[in-house]
Amino acid sequence: MDTHLEFNSNDDRFGFIIMDTNKTLFGILHGNIRDILMEFTVDLPKKRRYGGASATRFTRIRKEKKLNYVRKVSEMATQCFIRNEKVNLNGIILAIVAEFTSEFNADDVFDPHIQEKLIQRVVISYGGDLGFNQAIELANETLVNVKFVQEKKILAQFFNEIFKDSNEFCFGLNDTMNKLESGQIDTLIIWKNCDLIRYVLRHIQTKQIKIIYLQIDKEKQIDNELEQLEKISLIHWLEKNYEKMNIKLEIVTDKSQEGSQFLHGFTGIGGILRHKIDYQSLNINEKNCENIDSNIDDDYSAFFLD
Repeated sequence: MDTHLEFNSNDDRFGFIIMDTNKTLFGILHGNIRDILMEFTVDLPKKRRYGGASATRFTRIRKEKKLNYVRKVSEMATQCFIRNEKVNLNGIILAIVAEFTSEFNADDVFDPHIQEKLIQRVVISYGGDLGFNQAIELANETLVNVKFVQEKKILAQFFNEIFKDSNEFCFGLNDTMNKLESGQIDTLIIWKNCDLIRYVLRHIQTKQIKIIYLQIDKEKQIDNELEQLEKISLIHWLEKNYEKMNIKLEIVTDKSQEGSQFLHGFTGIGGILRHKIDYQSLNINEKNCENIDSNIDDDYSAFFLD
């Protein structure tokens, strides 16, 4: 299924709650991959009544079991999606069969952290894995819009730093990678179609390590005295290592006005830097400043010389 390939970078994560009258599935749509976190079944009384139980009593029992089912779905959603009191998802889609529409009309069904991340509710015809596929298709437009809004928001922050002349931004390959190596970058932004390759090279005689970034058709420019130790797309390398370097990675398109400006005016790669600490305003003496400085700027050079 390719419905989400256009809008999801590998860093986009959307939670899905797929609920029918037999079971509930909790899943994650991450880039091009669907992950099923967990699922559980339920045994609800059927709509038709059998035996001698009165219609009123039967209806009451079924209603109570449905409410208990909804509560369990809410509890399991908390377990699946909340870590350290945070929901690390771009959004959550609630997909339910028509029978449960009224049960989810209230705003307090889920934990508030889950509730604020709900971006759409869709009605599905199936549960389980088939329902997961159907929910992705039904929510396609919403998922595209969420990505588009997120992209515009992060680029607005980038341009705001430039407008303020805050010195808390960088752009261009060399400046951005230097700032990344020295641990100054908080959020690295890169165009999704960036075709730069990261080469780790070693001089045959001196054994000195060197890292360069070239487009694939420029590989012939590499000196013959340098042997290749590693060759990987810059975007893929960032995706593999950004969490280890404690930065946020934003992969953007050029489909918005901001994205086009970022690509054509700022080379398609840049970053928002970590905030500087004003030691004078904090009344910290110079000696203590030196001690703090040595600790706050992490050195990530190991990522560039491995």
